[in-house]
Amino acid sequence: MSVPPPLTDRPALALHRARARLEDARFLHDEALDQVQERLEEVNRAFTAPAIVTAHPELWAGAVPGALLVEPDETLRLAPGQHDLVIHAMALQWADDPVGQLVQARRALRPDGLFLAVFPGGQTLSELRAALAEAETALRGGLSPRVAPMGELRDLGGLLQRSGFALPVADTAPLTVTYRSALHLMRDLRAMGETNALAARDRRFAPRALFARAAEIYHAHFAADADRVRATFELVFLTGWAPDESQQKPMRPGSAKARLADALGVPERPVPDPATPGRD
Repeated sequence: MSVPPPLTDRPALALHRARARLEDARFLHDEALDQVQERLEEVNRAFTAPAIVTAHPELWAGAVPGALLVEPDETLRLAPGQHDLVIHAMALQWADDPVGQLVQARRALRPDGLFLAVFPGGQTLSELRAALAEAETALRGGLSPRVAPMGELRDLGGLLQRSGFALPVADTAPLTVTYRSALHLMRDLRAMGETNALAARDRRFAPRALFARAAEIYHAHFAADADRVRATFELVFLTGWAPDESQQKPMRPGSAKARLADALGVPERPVPDPATPGRD
């Protein structure tokens, strides 16, 4: 069986993260952290053995008291069945095998333990992607990967089911930010440690004219007002539970004790025979 090529250049990603200056650009992590804590409050459960998978422990160490902090390596250092909560924080977008990450997290959970992932997805940086593509096509006559692909919600929700989680839920939280220019956005991405670490990226030195042209295109198409441009970020949240007998299960077909027509207060009508021709 053929093995797909890796998405991420792991040494480059590690270098970018080591050079990150999150004190200058931590707003996306702060938003993710706030929403994770809100969701945990809604669960209304005390977690006694939490773990957090994160490349930035300095930001996430206080998310849950007493949490074990784990690097987002391809093989997670999580012992099977030892945790009642696993949070995968702002790292799943760079995983070569996201399903494998989720399966490892599920195996680390005790029965009825909670898994919660947050990461950029969907329409994140759609404006920058479009501007860079147009600029590179004009200057070089072709495209090279410059922004990591972002999973869509309809696809990401299926990852939870494939990974064996019960009661899976996927949702998003969009966030629009404004910048003085696309160059200021790219500077923020560098401070976040989120610049291009794709394994298939063009290794040639990018000319300054490319980013200058991209900034012009960006301002022409995505201006927030005369002096600023907009940038879209979209946080994806995946929530699932380690299977347990105590959890609610869907009812078997035909097991209902009341008719839907009675509940709605309308007369019941027979279902037409599909073989019987009808009018359009």
